[in-house]
Amino acid sequence: MADDEEGGKAADASEIIAQYQDKKVATLMNDPGIIRNRLKIAATITNAKAYLALQKEGWAFSDFLWQFVGGASQQNKRVSLLDVPAKTTESDAMSRALLEAGFKFVGSTICYSLMQASGMVNDHLVECHRHSVLAK
Repeated sequence: MADDEEGGKAADASEIIAQYQDKKVATLMNDPGIIRNRLKIAATITNAKAYLALQKEGWAFSDFLWQFVGGASQQNKRVSLLDVPAKTTESDAMSRALLEAGFKFVGSTICYSLMQASGMVNDHLVECHRHSVLAK
């Protein structure tokens, strides 16, 4: 699927979520299929609004996030799990920028986890077979 299609789907979902009112929140609080934490539900609504605001400012969300690694995956050479940090200066900067943009629940550790999961950083140990595959 093309990136613009994915961005369009995210924008569509964000537009829907950004409109949620108290009645929808009450329904969600009774949904056993999700984490029923009122603060997290409210944060999801707030984050949808912040996402849409970034788009209005001309940002593609992907570009906004990738700016913190200079647009390219960081290839780390970790030899021990003890070498893998919980956060970095880049994830600190991402967290600050997201918070300034109005996002919630976006601490530095969460941001670094996102960076690892999305391939912005390669924290596979050098002995792991995936390290060299991802380093290409």
